[in-house]
Amino acid sequence: MLRFAVAGTPHSTPGSGGTIAGLKRTAELGLNAMEIEWVQRVPDNTEHIEQIGKLAYDLGITLTVHAPYYVNLNSREDDKLLASKKRILHALTMAEIMGAISVCVHAAFYLGHDAKDVFEQVRKATSSILKHKSKYFPTVNLAYETMGKPTQFGTLEEVLRISKEFDMYPCIDPAHLHARSNGALNSTKEWEEMFDTYADSLGKSALQHMHLHFSGIAYGPKGEKHHLPLQKSDAKWKDFIAVLHKKNIGGICVCESPLMEDDTLRMQKQYNHF
Repeated sequence: MLRFAVAGTPHSTPGSGGTIAGLKRTAELGLNAMEIEWVQRVPDNTEHIEQIGKLAYDLGITLTVHAPYYVNLNSREDDKLLASKKRILHALTMAEIMGAISVCVHAAFYLGHDAKDVFEQVRKATSSILKHKSKYFPTVNLAYETMGKPTQFGTLEEVLRISKEFDMYPCIDPAHLHARSNGALNSTKEWEEMFDTYADSLGKSALQHMHLHFSGIAYGPKGEKHHLPLQKSDAKWKDFIAVLHKKNIGGICVCESPLMEDDTLRMQKQYNHF
């Protein structure tokens, strides 16, 4: 089963917003998934986190999380590396309490280092984080995201390789890959090949519990600039939806469009046509 998720509290949420109100609005809109945006900081109030999880469960809404942006597992400064690992671990721990299934993480920047060397740095940090899995986040997946700039760790091959090694699954963002390549990966053939590569690496059954992001995107020679609404971008999003159906992809597809619920509903409606 594939669920389409809004990225954060819907714009149409009444009142002052907030996650609780946002979950209720998400259900009213006919959506059954939400990505909680902890991109600035991870909350500490476990009682509130539990309330969010209970409401999401009662409403039948599946949760994923986006971890803070302030992460670089390739930092060569010990204090910054430790802080990055702590932020990821905190997000995973709170996600477990909330009942979320997967936490998306922007893993690292190359900082001018060789990609192989950076992979080893990320690998060591990942091993350190996952030592705490059984105690703090036994049911939550750590999902390294494919990234939109060539300066960032996060090619398809990198996230698949490290995910396979640690028995987890990545967050695949075709819009990021489209931007990273300055215009490639925007066709049925390329998306089918992407999913085939994913299945070859993690197993065909892995296609049933994917963590996906999708949106329109602005880009240039240096990669991603910013996200765009589907209909104001060059994204062949209807073709992408058709590939999701053809490949029988399951899991969560988070729409990161600036239009939030409008484009999430647009994608869901297109998918339901099949």
